[in-house]
Amino acid sequence: MTEERPARLDVGVVGTGRVGAVLGAALARAGHHVVAGYGVSLTSRTRADALLPGVPLLDVPRVLARSGLVLLTVPDDALPGLVEGLARTREIRAGQLIVHTSGRYGVGVLDPATRAGALPLALHPAMTFTGTSVDLQRLSGATFGVTAPEPLWPVAEALVVEMGSEPIRVAEERRALYHAALAHGANHLVTLINDAMDLLRSAGVDEPDRMLAPLLSAALDNSLRQGDEALTGPVARGDAGTVDSHLREITAALPEAAGAYAALARRTAARALADGRLKASDAEALLDVLAEPPAPD
Repeated sequence: MTEERPARLDVGVVGTGRVGAVLGAALARAGHHVVAGYGVSLTSRTRADALLPGVPLLDVPRVLARSGLVLLTVPDDALPGLVEGLARTREIRAGQLIVHTSGRYGVGVLDPATRAGALPLALHPAMTFTGTSVDLQRLSGATFGVTAPEPLWPVAEALVVEMGSEPIRVAEERRALYHAALAHGANHLVTLINDAMDLLRSAGVDEPDRMLAPLLSAALDNSLRQGDEALTGPVARGDAGTVDSHLREITAALPEAAGAYAALARRTAARALADGRLKASDAEALLDVLAEPPAPD
């Protein structure tokens, strides 16, 4: 006997940007029916054409009128106003699933819709999006931070699993901290890597990505597997002279990156001290060097 698939839903996507178009396509791939979308910019409309072919782009009221599940994929700062506006205009129907993808918010931001009878879900994909079909493959094995009323947890779980991902519960009151952790790890990693590539170019390396890729891949893998045991390099060794030379060279080549290097080195030293990898006697000279990064010439 084969297991029956969950009921198929008519899905509307409000915001066919990088996230909305991809998640709409993922739900369509799972057998749901994307019946309408809303996108204003040329880029959003182009993404919709590529990832949601044949789906009409309508105004928001008509998207809601056609949809049993409404996916709100708008910027975090725009979400509260959008929900309040929809509730005031009575566009939301009782029993309609209203799903947002913001990492910052839980289901509380959907309270105006919930009071109108909607069923609220917060499904945040913990991945970065390009807004192309490549993202559909990346969803496989990704995780979603999920916040939902307990009776709706099976619905949230089913939707995430159908998109090929794993649902992870995040408490309502922990959403902002959860999102901060992801942004700190992912967004700042991009800045860190691009600073490193700029510095390598200044050092005469023509293809810094080729040099960094195996090193950073190994560092990431070791960090995820070993935690602070993966710490290596001059800070973890307490090599104050090397760190001092680093700061001077970075200040000369890319002065705006020197403060970030010093801040991360101080944080690395603190973790290495707590882990016992850095001796207190070695840390003193190191922290003196890091106290005031050298000013650019």
